Amino acid sequence: MEIIIYTRKQCPLCEDAIAIIQMLQKDHSFKIIEKDIETNDEWTEKYGIMIPVVEIKGEVIQYGIIDPVAIEERLRKHMN
Repeated sequence: MEIIIYTRKQCPLCEDAIAIIQMLQKDHSFKIIEKDIETNDEWTEKYGIMIPVVEIKGEVIQYGIIDPVAIEERLRKHMN
C-alpha cells in the first residue's frame, strides 16, 4: 500500500505530517510518496491552501493538521 502526502517546501505542517506518517510506518507496512505541489499546476490549484494532504488509495484522508489516530484507523481499514 502507498500513502501519498502532498507538500511544499518550507512548510512546518508538512514536516510534522511526514514525521507522523513515518512514525505510523513502524507499525504498518506502506510506502510513503511525497509530492511537492509546486511541481505540478494541477496539484497547486487543487491543494494549495490545504497542505499537507494525506491520500490513501485515491481518497483524501486528512489535510492541514494531521491526526495520527485518524490516519491509523484508515490504515487498518484499508489493510483488512
